[in-house]
Amino acid sequence: MPERPIIIATRGSALALAQANHVFDECRRLFTRLAFEIKIIKTTGDKQQTASLAKAGQSLPKGLFTKELEVALLRNQADLAVHSLKDVPTEVPGGLAIGAVLQREDPRDVLVFKADAGHAGDLPQLSEGARVTTSSPRRQAQLRVARPDLQLEEIRGNVPTRLEKLAEDDAMDATVLAAAGLARLHFKITDGNLIGDAVPDGLRALPLEPELMLPCAGQAAIGIEVRAEDERIESICARLNHYASRQCVEAERALLAAMGGGCASPLGTLATADGEKMKLRAVSFLDTEARHADATGDIRDPAALGEAVAGQLRA
Repeated sequence: MPERPIIIATRGSALALAQANHVFDECRRLFTRLAFEIKIIKTTGDKQQTASLAKAGQSLPKGLFTKELEVALLRNQADLAVHSLKDVPTEVPGGLAIGAVLQREDPRDVLVFKADAGHAGDLPQLSEGARVTTSSPRRQAQLRVARPDLQLEEIRGNVPTRLEKLAEDDAMDATVLAAAGLARLHFKITDGNLIGDAVPDGLRALPLEPELMLPCAGQAAIGIEVRAEDERIESICARLNHYASRQCVEAERALLAAMGGGCASPLGTLATADGEKMKLRAVSFLDTEARHADATGDIRDPAALGEAVAGQLRA
């Protein structure tokens, strides 16, 4: 009797499926004699499309986009769970582990705005008092520092939905999205224009450099969660894992854990590798005031680097 297929669990959004299919293709390429299947699972985050990620005092459940996939792993209904690593809580449930991190894509955020949004300030593409939508407390906090005049409002929905809302709402001037998410959905930035099959006409895009806006921990990295000590799956993850990407995101996640934050925390961080060294930068708004910190450490000890930068932020 042939071995059962290895089940790859994923959410059903367009972006989640794009990531899962990327993992599926890599698995098929690296393990030609094994069978793989994709299984779509609806998560709490998919069911709570109207819940706020930014309102003070409002607590959303941990693992908003991961819990149901983790249950499938623990019940042997799936073997690999594909996540946007930024959505994965720093505390992984007992019996599970992050088995691999694929090579990270562009971790920057992107300002998507209407061509007639005007020009002013440090974000020259936006006129004074422009209305920008984002539900991320981290993005909101950094936008307020760069442009205190902006009107910031919440928005939920997948990437195509947000682009449609931006194009159709006359009162909305811009939104902020992850560069990696846009790329995985085959959107491109060409001569400052956002190009793609599902992109409404008249939208422009500007990648935001880390000096202006640091991403969240794990942004642009695909993480694969597995059962701990599953040797068959462990051997697959060993081939999928990208060492430098994993060490960088582990430093960022160690920082986030040491600061006591979650994926919706107003904290930006980015680690970059250079040979055996790694630099970690961070900005925290956990006490409303912006605090910056950075440090360089050994790429082999990402946890120590994350904790060191957290110590600076708390000092």
